[in-house]
Amino acid sequence: MSGTNIDWWERPRVIFIVVDNDSWILPYADTLVEEINKRGDKAKLCRNHHEIQKGVVAFYMGCVKVTPREILDKNRYNVVVHESDLPIGRGFSPLIWQILEGKNIIPVCLIEADDDVDAGCIYMKREIKLQGHELNHEIRHKQGQLTVEMCLDFLENSNPPVGIAQQGEPSIYCKRTPEDSKLDINKSIAEQFNLLRVVDNDRYPAFFEKDGCRYTLKIEKA
Repeated sequence: MSGTNIDWWERPRVIFIVVDNDSWILPYADTLVEEINKRGDKAKLCRNHHEIQKGVVAFYMGCVKVTPREILDKNRYNVVVHESDLPIGRGFSPLIWQILEGKNIIPVCLIEADDDVDAGCIYMKREIKLQGHELNHEIRHKQGQLTVEMCLDFLENSNPPVGIAQQGEPSIYCKRTPEDSKLDINKSIAEQFNLLRVVDNDRYPAFFEKDGCRYTLKIEKA
């Protein structure tokens, strides 16, 4: 939490929603801005860190760049949504990695941005519940909806939110690359169905290689 002295109860509060890339989450960020403004605060979507001004809360959604401390200090709270049971599963694409591990109940934490990535105190914890058949766009929709819900609930706290420090030994997920969408032609579809579920048909489609040729596969529900 930064050292700003803005009163939590003083409305309208200035809220920033930060998305620093062309992420799939942008429509949900727009929804969050609209809903915050309806509820009497003043929200603004920022597409880079330099647009952030002094305020009460900055929500960072799908960001890929590290925010400098001097930017974080402009707001009382700097909040990130992270889809794992922290400190387990810090790092990149935690929801995707857990689905590949066979999990259908994914913990989601609302945390304070920290100088160490994903190491901040936890304000709130919820779950994404999957049935095991959802494809990428359906998974993202559940993720986006819960992100908006948790951010709004954070703002509805009657008292200034207080976080709980993470406990335990952390683990780290590495950044995914297009090569992580590679299928093994010697394994069945059933064995690789979770990988097919999480691939993005446009940006990083599933693919396999045979006899020196590379083939892409796209999946959709009939």
